[in-house]
Amino acid sequence: MNKLEILYAKLVFKTNTEKRMAVSRKVASLLRNNFTLMDALSRIEMIESRNGQKPNEPFAIAMREIQKNLERGMTFSEATRGWVPNEETLLLMSGNVSSLLVSLENVGRVVEGINRIKRAMWSAIAYPLFLLFLTFGIIVMVGLYLVPPLAEAAGSEVIWHGTAASLIWVSDFANKYWFIFGAVIVGLVVLSWLSLPVWTGRIRTLFDKIPPWSTYKLQLSVSWLMSLAAMVSADVRVTDALRLLVNTSNRYLSSILEDTLHHMANGENLGNALALTGRDFPSNEIIGDLMIYSDMVDFNKNLDKIARDYMEESIRKMENISNIMNSIGIILVSVIIGWVVFGTFQMQEQITSAIM
Repeated sequence: MNKLEILYAKLVFKTNTEKRMAVSRKVASLLRNNFTLMDALSRIEMIESRNGQKPNEPFAIAMREIQKNLERGMTFSEATRGWVPNEETLLLMSGNVSSLLVSLENVGRVVEGINRIKRAMWSAIAYPLFLLFLTFGIIVMVGLYLVPPLAEAAGSEVIWHGTAASLIWVSDFANKYWFIFGAVIVGLVVLSWLSLPVWTGRIRTLFDKIPPWSTYKLQLSVSWLMSLAAMVSADVRVTDALRLLVNTSNRYLSSILEDTLHHMANGENLGNALALTGRDFPSNEIIGDLMIYSDMVDFNKNLDKIARDYMEESIRKMENISNIMNSIGIILVSVIIGWVVFGTFQMQEQITSAIM
C-alpha cells in the first residue's frame, strides 16, 4: 500500500459514519463473546477484504492499520486517532480508564444521537433557506422580465398608483441594484454560517435565541451533553471530561466550557458553574437539573438520563422550529406571488384607463 491508498482509506472510514458504526457494533459484539481485540479486528478485516481477495478495500485497510498501531503498543484510542472524528477519539479515550466494550457502546449511542439532532437541524434550516432564495428569485424575475415590457407598452405618460407603483419601483430597483441586493443576502447567509462555531461573548448569547444560532446551539448542546454523559459513565471525572472536550471543541463551545471549568475550580458543581457563565447553555431547564443532581450519588446514571431526555426534547423542539419557519416561508412566498398578480392586474387596468 502506498500513502495515497492509506489517505483515501482514512477519508472513507472517517466519513462513512453508518458503516463505521456497524463495524464498531461488530467489534463490541465480538468482545462481548470473549474474542480478543486483535482477533475481532482480524475477523472484520477478512470480511471487508472478501477473504483477502480485495485487500485494498478502505475498511480492510483501516482494520490492518489499526492492528499495526496496537502491535506498536498504542492504546485503542491512539491506534484509531486520525481514522475516526475527534469526538469519537475522546469517547474511546474513556475506555482506557474502564473498558473498551463500554466505550464502543457509548460511541454508537452518542453518534446515533448526534446524527439524529443534526438531521433535525438541517431539516429546520434547509427548506426555509430555499424559500428565502426562492422569494428573492421571484422578486428579481418580476423586476427584470415581467414589469419592464408592461411599463414600456404604457409609455411615460401613465402615472402609476397603488400596487402597480410598487411593482414599478421594484423593477427599477432590480434593474439597477439586484446584484448588490443578492450579494448582500448571500453575504449575510455566509456570514451567519461562519459565525456559528466562532462567535462568542454576551451579544452571541442574545443571538442564540433566534435562528440559525438557536438551532446550532441546540444541536451542539445535545452533542456536548451526550458526550459528557458517555465519558462520565465510563468513570471519567467531570472536570477531566470537560478539559478533554475543551481541547477538541470549536471556539464557541470552548469559551463556555473554559468559563465552566473556572467556576468549578472555585468549588461550584457542574450545574452552578454553567449557571454562573450566564450563557444559558445548554438551557435553563438542564442547568437546573444539573444543579440538583451534580452533588447526588449515581450522578453518572442521572446525567445519562438527562442527556437522553434532552436529546428527545431537542429533536421535538427542532421539528417545531422547522414547521414554524417552513410556514412563515410559505406564507411569505404566497404573499409575494399574490402581490405580483394583483400588481400586474392593476398595471393592466391603469394602462387601459390611460389609453381610453
